[in-house]
Amino acid sequence: MPNPSRPTPSIPSAAPPRVPDLTITDVRAVFCRLDQVDAERCDGTQDTLLIFVTASDGTVGVGEVDSAPLVAKAVVEAEPSHLIARGLRSILLGRNPLDIDVCWHAMVDGSRYFAGGATMHAISGVDIALWDLAGQVLGVPVARLLGGARSSWLDAYASLVMPDTAALAAREAARYAERGYRRIKFGWGPIGQDLAFNESLVREIRRAAGDDVTIMIDAGQVWDTKTALRMASMLESYDVGWLEEPVAPDNLTGYRALADRSSLVIAGGEAESDYGAFERLIDEGGVDLIQPDLARCGGLTQGRRLAWLAHTRHRRVVPHAFKSGVLVAASTHFAAAIPGGGLIEHTVSTSPIARDLVRREIEFVDGRVRVPLDRPGLGIEIDQAVLERLRVR
Repeated sequence: MPNPSRPTPSIPSAAPPRVPDLTITDVRAVFCRLDQVDAERCDGTQDTLLIFVTASDGTVGVGEVDSAPLVAKAVVEAEPSHLIARGLRSILLGRNPLDIDVCWHAMVDGSRYFAGGATMHAISGVDIALWDLAGQVLGVPVARLLGGARSSWLDAYASLVMPDTAALAAREAARYAERGYRRIKFGWGPIGQDLAFNESLVREIRRAAGDDVTIMIDAGQVWDTKTALRMASMLESYDVGWLEEPVAPDNLTGYRALADRSSLVIAGGEAESDYGAFERLIDEGGVDLIQPDLARCGGLTQGRRLAWLAHTRHRRVVPHAFKSGVLVAASTHFAAAIPGGGLIEHTVSTSPIARDLVRREIEFVDGRVRVPLDRPGLGIEIDQAVLERLRVR
């Protein structure tokens, strides 16, 4: 029994963390491009659009857009026309950058009249920058802001464009297997309707990589349904880890036929920028694995929703990331924090955009990457000299 004559000592409560009252003072879209670009080559490391969001205390967050850079740049910079036809910068100036969800919905609502793929792509880059900025202000890594890292290390797969010949493909497979990758994905390039040529590519890749390396094939949306079924049947005999985007993104009947009739894991979704499209891809197309690109699908804010969509449908999520180290970092934090994550795409392009634009890259060791939980925000730094060299004025 407590002694009524003696006051009960009070237990000091922990003071809530002090969150600064900030405003967004600038949103910049910076277009970077190599000196020479081959438009016939599907390689997202030839150009990019970086987004820089500045807060009133001087903190700058960085994000990346995977789109036609100048189209997305126009979405950011457009002067306001009326209430729901406004550029993203005009929507965000003066708002608190820590109100990330509020900012996301404001961008979606304020750009409704010209909404669509490129608009959501631009929103994605701004959203990533807001998460990076918030992590820096609060002194925590983005993975922790997303709910916490489930692991400090993730498996990574080497991702490269399919070479033009089987001999070159075999050489690349051996090269990346020797560097420690236990998963390698080849995509686009010469993949087409020729079954014999496709089989020669995969046969030589499998021979060179060995049986212990998982091989994935990204068809690049090139086949009709019947061709895709034939190709899937051939790929089954080479123990392919997954078949990615074998048909056009809106060919849901083709996806469903592959899901029902092939033993391969069927993957897709990198081209999508709408939540409903991912629902249809899972529920109508029956895909086993979705691949949202955080620089297209609505950033980390939408990416979290898609991760839970996949989780409730018992599907896997592996983010698509074929850009600079900014998107790789965002995808690393994302994959570490979501249920059923743990695997990321690791671009092996030698482009300066992929290799040099970001200083303090995500650490890669023996086929795995380390989540930078010891650094705030995304945990990366833009090399300003490289940025100025690649920037298109």
